[in-house]
Amino acid sequence: MLNEENSQKIGTLYIVATPIGNYDDLSQRAIATLSQVDLIAAEDTRHTGKLLSHFGIKAKTFALHDHNEKQKAQQIIDQLNQGLNIALVSDAGTPLISDPGYAVVNLCREQGAHVTPIPGACAAITAVCCSGLPTDRFQFIGFTPAKSKARQDFFIEAVNSNITSIMYESTHRIMASLDDLEIALGSEQQVVFAKELTKTFETFFNGTVSELKQFLTDDPTKQRGEIVLMLPGNPKQVDDIPPEARKMLALLENEMPMKKACGIVADYFGMKKNALYKTIIDEKG
Repeated sequence: MLNEENSQKIGTLYIVATPIGNYDDLSQRAIATLSQVDLIAAEDTRHTGKLLSHFGIKAKTFALHDHNEKQKAQQIIDQLNQGLNIALVSDAGTPLISDPGYAVVNLCREQGAHVTPIPGACAAITAVCCSGLPTDRFQFIGFTPAKSKARQDFFIEAVNSNITSIMYESTHRIMASLDDLEIALGSEQQVVFAKELTKTFETFFNGTVSELKQFLTDDPTKQRGEIVLMLPGNPKQVDDIPPEARKMLALLENEMPMKKACGIVADYFGMKKNALYKTIIDEKG
């Protein structure tokens, strides 16, 4: 339920996550919020209209997209100050995550307007949790750049971050991006491809860049839809072995061969096993 006391004085901007494919993923709280607000700011009013119609929600919508949000931001704050409650939605998933809304929320925070989240689906999180890649640390880095050289640099920076990287890609650019990924990191670079998440033709593919290119070439229909690419980070180089790692090695080397001990420590601290082993052997002379 909306805060009635608050709505009588000053309105609230609700950042409402919507389904990325399956309408059943819209939460009851999101349905209640969209049903009760005075206005809904939508990336595409026609697209959002279908969602609202599905749930029998009758609400007044207006367009808020990349081309007009800076102009609409102050207008929204004025409406909030008049006591109106407004929901902000994108075409799919969580607003502001590679979707419009930043200019509005930023100005709301600057001017002290009340902003609250209605959490739900997000393609990046949905993809990485099923990817098989490490999820203890990861980064979302948005859409890949439009130009080839920038994409190659983008991919190199991603893997050199040493953590899992999640990015979006468009249907018409996926093959060119994979070409650049291959140029930048080699044909054996591991990559996870996910598309049409929560929809009928949901697809995951784990393999090398060359294998993924072949997979998409063999069936071009798999190039269509909403795409998420994920890259594992490179293991940390063994330039400086952390004291904690050395302590663990000292304990383990009394119980097992040094190579096996290095493997356990490298896995635990995210290092390269062979590089760690070589460093320790070199130090021992």
